[in-house]
Amino acid sequence: MIDKTALWIVIIGLGLGSFFLRFVFTGLVGNKQMPAWLLRHLRYTAVAILPALVAPQVLWPSGTDGQFDLPRVTAAVVTLGVGLVTKNVLAAILSGAVALYGLLYLVG
Repeated sequence: MIDKTALWIVIIGLGLGSFFLRFVFTGLVGNKQMPAWLLRHLRYTAVAILPALVAPQVLWPSGTDGQFDLPRVTAAVVTLGVGLVTKNVLAAILSGAVALYGLLYLVG
């Protein structure tokens, strides 16, 4: 068990670090016009977040202790395929979820 003092130091430190990172962009740079090249690159931030969250669970799933898992890989491929064909994020996410839970049910 972690010491309560150490826990609170970590929580406060993470909170201050998170605040500082957000303040740099909104507080210090918020009143200034950003360069076009920076705005162009910032458009891709949201697109990179979802794959960054999903990739570890597909490549090294904790449910199988890091072993290859056909339902998760298949669900990722289905999600990618539906997303590319329909250009609809919700349809891609829902189809991937259906594929994952359907295959987990079938495979066991």
